[in-house]
Amino acid sequence: MTRVQNLFPSSQGKGNVQSQSVSSQYNTQPLRHLAIIMDGNGRWASKRHLPRLAGHKAGVNALRRVVECAADENIEMISVYAFSTENWARPRAEVDGLMRLFWETIRSDLEKLHRDGVRLRHLGRLQDLSLDIQKAVRASVELTSNNTRIGLNVCFNYGGRAELVDAIRQIIADGRNPETITEELISSYLYTRDLPDPDMVIRTAGEMRVSNFLLWQSAYSEYYATPTLWPDFGREDLREALNSYHQRQRRFGRLPVAPATVAQGE
Repeated sequence: MTRVQNLFPSSQGKGNVQSQSVSSQYNTQPLRHLAIIMDGNGRWASKRHLPRLAGHKAGVNALRRVVECAADENIEMISVYAFSTENWARPRAEVDGLMRLFWETIRSDLEKLHRDGVRLRHLGRLQDLSLDIQKAVRASVELTSNNTRIGLNVCFNYGGRAELVDAIRQIIADGRNPETITEELISSYLYTRDLPDPDMVIRTAGEMRVSNFLLWQSAYSEYYATPTLWPDFGREDLREALNSYHQRQRRFGRLPVAPATVAQGE
């Protein structure tokens, strides 16, 4: 499948982006917030004649790898789509396995993430998860709240439409005057209320869908699709995405700014 980044000029080959300090004729702003739709775990497992849960476990390993790579690239935070509100419709055995994997990953990885300076945050409807998972999530968020190396926002039981519904419900409950409702006010009621919008959204496994992920926040995010299945995604894939980001001209609906001309004789 043709990649989204092929629609834009790009540098030759992988590995051209060595750090966020790389300059470009288009976009020299650092990529602060990266969002990732981690797709392809099931297909990765099927290709190897393994159960789907094996693909999800391989996806957790990929996430560990990408968090470390993102921190090395001076990305301030990443948000990952781990379990959507629609994923409850999957077979019961797979859902139970995902819940167990989420719980086991928190228990096994928390101390290392804390030592590595990762700040954890949960985005989604926490109240719908089991009480032991709720307790573990709250404890992990509290333990890592002062870490500053990189933020990891885990979107688990998350849906963009559900987030907007929750925000609207709370706005109404707070008795807000309709005339005072602005984009800024709505943003202040979202799960991401104190986070910057993502600069780029990566989707793996070649799919070209938003899939109800950060609908409000990604209104002006750059999109990047790669056929690489999530469990295979690594440092070179991330650098290729960053290279694509720096080749783009972010206008946010405005016309591009013409380069300043030097007056004759100066």
